[in-house]
Amino acid sequence: MTAADGGTGPKAAPRVLFVYYSYTGQTAKVLDGAAEAFRQRGCEVHTAAIEFVDAKYAEPFTRFPMRKVWPDMFSVLPAQNRGQTGEIRTPDAVRDGNYDLVCLGSPTWWDTVSMPLRSFLTSAEAAPLLDGTPYAVFVVCRRKWRRNLEAVRELADKNGGRFADSIHFGYPGGELPSLLSLASYLGSGEYRDRYLGLKLPPTNISDAQVGQARTFAAKLADRLFGKRDATSV
Repeated sequence: MTAADGGTGPKAAPRVLFVYYSYTGQTAKVLDGAAEAFRQRGCEVHTAAIEFVDAKYAEPFTRFPMRKVWPDMFSVLPAQNRGQTGEIRTPDAVRDGNYDLVCLGSPTWWDTVSMPLRSFLTSAEAAPLLDGTPYAVFVVCRRKWRRNLEAVRELADKNGGRFADSIHFGYPGGELPSLLSLASYLGSGEYRDRYLGLKLPPTNISDAQVGQARTFAAKLADRLFGKRDATSV
């Protein structure tokens, strides 16, 4: 923990780290909004995007849009069901000193935490980062968020993290329409209002949801670090 200096001078800026995986950029979009709110409250914000480089599973995620959307989407389903991990790379920010809050950006892959984030949370890097540190979870998903959040919390808690709060964001539409809308987007790189002859709901994160992320982060910063702004540092 670095925010309090124990003296009479100004407190050091709280250090916040965002650790996340984002294939289409939707998780990153949410976290960008949250990061803006933390900075406005005088926090020093760092980001650590996880690179998914596993030789067996990562190839479909090296390009966007996907080349063969349904086979590519289903390629990680068995591994997801088994809770497997894979090879990842992380930036130096993960290893660069202590943080006062770690924010975990977690897209849902087939009803649970994605392989890249699971791989990080079970790695040797996770415990030194999380041990004794408050953490918050940002779940970004099509529909299913609960098992994702539960899995992230279980893994983070095993590393000594102290749960602070969570928020989840979903896409519009029922189970099948939202799946088709996402598949259409992953396969084309753009939103289309019809796919396989069916009317589709919108997909991806909306501007309103980015606003919700900002509000959530602002309240979390005020609760953890006290009300402050960038001019008070």
